[in-house]
Amino acid sequence: MNIDDYEFDEFDFAPKVGQPTPEFSDLQSYHKGEFHKVSLSDYKGKWLVLFFYPRDFTFICPTEIEEFGRLYPKFQELNCEVLGASTDSEYAHKAWYETDARLKGVEYPIVADTTQELADMYGVLDEDGSAQRGTFVIDPEGTLKFMLVSADSVGRNIEETLRVVEAAQTGEKCPANWAKGKQTLGKA
Repeated sequence: MNIDDYEFDEFDFAPKVGQPTPEFSDLQSYHKGEFHKVSLSDYKGKWLVLFFYPRDFTFICPTEIEEFGRLYPKFQELNCEVLGASTDSEYAHKAWYETDARLKGVEYPIVADTTQELADMYGVLDEDGSAQRGTFVIDPEGTLKFMLVSADSVGRNIEETLRVVEAAQTGEKCPANWAKGKQTLGKA
């Protein structure tokens, strides 16, 4: 297959590492039993991990959401917040969180991207209207530092996401398998 075989929409794009992330504002979210609006500006001055997952009431997604929840205090120690998103409604989020014991203790919000605009802005909107499994690390100024999109069948490694935040916060070149406390390769 060559480039001429692909169809491109004139508005298709994906955010680029090192560039400002797409802005979003006043999106409905579910958080600890309540509905709230969230905006990218709410996280100004903090690091942010924005992650997308395909659907509520699925098999892999709750394992990731639960693991982000388990490690959420470690992210917070790094001045980093976590924000999840899927194209399900806030009512679906609420029903799922209230019926799945693994999700009851989750302390970060989940966006209800029912218009699919957020998933589209970040280049993870699938043809079936769900979001692909995407992870975006955004610095306190709103610059994208890391992104990863994987197949729906492959759950992400949340500890790796934490390691990426730690590495990005050094402002230095970090070699393969770098871990907090290990030597870097100097300024980036």
